[in-house]
Amino acid sequence: MQAAGLLERLKEAVKDAPDFPRPGILFKDIMPVFQDPKLVSDTCAALVEEVENVGKPDVIIGIEARGFLIGPIMAQKMGIPFVAIRKKGKLPRECFSVKYEKEYGVEEFDMQKDALTPGQKVVVVDDLLATGGTLEAAAKLCDMAKATVIAHCIMFELDFLKGRDRLTHPVVSLVRY
Repeated sequence: MQAAGLLERLKEAVKDAPDFPRPGILFKDIMPVFQDPKLVSDTCAALVEEVENVGKPDVIIGIEARGFLIGPIMAQKMGIPFVAIRKKGKLPRECFSVKYEKEYGVEEFDMQKDALTPGQKVVVVDDLLATGGTLEAAAKLCDMAKATVIAHCIMFELDFLKGRDRLTHPVVSLVRY
């Protein structure tokens, strides 16, 4: 069960930043969430509970950068490994790579080839679901490693951008705008 008032506390912590990163965009700044340790702990506990309702993952995958803030905490709470997906060129050793389109342009992600083993069940964690391009790219990297994505797990979802429609795996989210 989610901590009392968690969704309201999350919504109150998020700050709107109009015209960022460019005119016409209303950016949802989630960084104030991380100024409240109790809120972070309650949020991660709620996300773990939601993930466990979908299935038991072997690994939590965190997407750079804010997936690194909640993914390791979730992995620790679940007693499972954490694997990072990073921007191109930030990881040593041999990597799988995928290009994808974001709201603001084309990006490329890497994941180390030895980070996952075939057949592992994974949950991909990020902070926000907008158009779905980032989560879709992460799922492709997991497919390259022959791992199975059992869910995408996010704190916040922007429903009006319909990113969920683009994804082929279940989506677990706490706050939907």
